[in-house]
Amino acid sequence: MSSPAQPADLIITGTILTVDDALPTARNLAVAFGRIAAVDLPDDELANWIGPDTAVVSAGDGCVLPGFVEAHGHPLMEAVALSDRMVDIRPVTLPDADDVVAAVRAEVARRGAQGAYLNGWDPLLQRGLPEPTLEWLNGLADTPLVIIHNSGHKAFFNSAAAEMAGITRDTPDPKGARFGRDGNGDLDGTAEESAAVFPLIGGAISVADYPAMLMAECERLNRAGLTTCSEMAFDPMFRPMLAALHDRLTVRLRTYEMSTAQLHTDAAPFDGDDVVRQVGIKIWVDGSPWVGNIDLSFPYLDTDATRTIGVVPGSCGHANYTREQLAEIVGAFYPQGWQLACHVHGDNGVDTILDVYEDALRAHPRDDHRLRLEHVGAITDAQLARAHALGVTCSLFVDQLHYWGDVIVDGLFGPEHGERWMPCGSAAATGMRISLHNDPPVTPEEPLRNISVAATRRAPSGRVLAPQERLTVEQAIRAQTLDAAYQLFADDRIGSIEVGKYADLVVLSADPRAVDPEKIAELQVLATYMAGRQVHPKPA
Repeated sequence: MSSPAQPADLIITGTILTVDDALPTARNLAVAFGRIAAVDLPDDELANWIGPDTAVVSAGDGCVLPGFVEAHGHPLMEAVALSDRMVDIRPVTLPDADDVVAAVRAEVARRGAQGAYLNGWDPLLQRGLPEPTLEWLNGLADTPLVIIHNSGHKAFFNSAAAEMAGITRDTPDPKGARFGRDGNGDLDGTAEESAAVFPLIGGAISVADYPAMLMAECERLNRAGLTTCSEMAFDPMFRPMLAALHDRLTVRLRTYEMSTAQLHTDAAPFDGDDVVRQVGIKIWVDGSPWVGNIDLSFPYLDTDATRTIGVVPGSCGHANYTREQLAEIVGAFYPQGWQLACHVHGDNGVDTILDVYEDALRAHPRDDHRLRLEHVGAITDAQLARAHALGVTCSLFVDQLHYWGDVIVDGLFGPEHGERWMPCGSAAATGMRISLHNDPPVTPEEPLRNISVAATRRAPSGRVLAPQERLTVEQAIRAQTLDAAYQLFADDRIGSIEVGKYADLVVLSADPRAVDPEKIAELQVLATYMAGRQVHPKPA
């Protein structure tokens, strides 16, 4: 009978889903000093780990998993978007167009000279929204008004907001982004892509209020069972604030600095610690399918939906960066040892970035680069095979099928291209280690729904899209835990329940392997632990 050097701090008994191939299911685990100290102890040894101060918890009919990992998130932005300072008008919150317009008017009246900021405008799902022209926006408010599209890739702003942000007709377009202009060259009240959108929302971020916003965001993530989240649009200005809040954070953050923020970052690869660490650089090829600017080899359909979002009939979208611009950015960062994560939806865009990646790999060989592709809605089987052969991994936004699945097929791309959107099954079949993500605040942070959607591919209408692209529940769980951690260079510390790893855990109301995949999204998160400390619900 073995005995530990000292009793465990925490013992959890019940069904333990470890995501460890050597021991997929266990009956108990022990935690000491924030890490997993033992797994699946025999009954006659378990008592030796229990001392007078050991917390002993039974999962009952529930199931313990590694804490969920969001491989492509925006918690620093979502902290603002879901705060009182910015109104949440996403379809998941306000599905009716009249309610959206009423919310805009109410926020303008409430905020006055402070400026009104709203996030989540989506004419594809909120049918009947007015066209947000500059004339309409100016008619609503003579004080700053900014409405961010639900994709995050576009914003609509009035003249007062432009003046507050210092944007004029002479303001040059940032690299990879643009301010819309009319035939006379005057601003038309639109901004596309992050480098143009972010300057417009500076008035919504208060240095004094932001720490409380971020702590509220941590609580939201913990409620969803998340213990690690990437920040895929990191601005170095947040470093001092994160350092000040470091010991209060209840979610590990893995940051990716925006390549558009500054071409030559003053950080070094993997700066930080196991709570906050910068692991990569974020780059973009194209934009969002919902605003018509993804780089495709095939055209958008000519439908009411595409006309609503301003797609010209026959358009195949476009890239926001040329191959030469991407090569410049990759050439600046990759040789320094950085991991790169590239936003790309269109299949033409995938070819472009894979060409750039391949050139970089040939010029600067590296054994473990984990170069990434983000979202990859229209990626082909041949491109997936090529990516895997290069050691490139994909993070898939599968939750799009739950919200936009019918629109993707009927309104945007047709059955041939729309039904296989987010081809998780084909990606996994290559042997690639994939992740699933929510890209919050685009969709709510809902890892359990991701697992369910990946296993069912059920659209809002109830139809199943490309059933051959489904994952097994076990594959989907790995994509939300261990393989997501792998993409963040954190799988040696988190992502599975193994001795020596951090005790980042989530307790669910049932074993997701034992319920109907359609019901996985309905499971409750009973508790979340970070390094063995319960962070949800907060202990009394």
